[in-house]
Amino acid sequence: MKEELTYTEAFEQLQTIVTQMENADISVDDLSENIKKASKLIKICRDKLTKTEEEVNKTIAELS
Repeated sequence: MKEELTYTEAFEQLQTIVTQMENADISVDDLSENIKKASKLIKICRDKLTKTEEEVNKTIAELS
């Protein structure tokens, strides 16, 4: 996984993992690795959403 994913890239990878898990399309051997990867992807998405929220709030505050 490259270090600096965009929100969209991280979210799409996360969706792929979830779909594989929902369809039982993943081996038990790969499950642990995919759970770890999903955890990292969730953190990336959460961090980017938090940063965006802070930027939006700052911009709104500057307009007031």
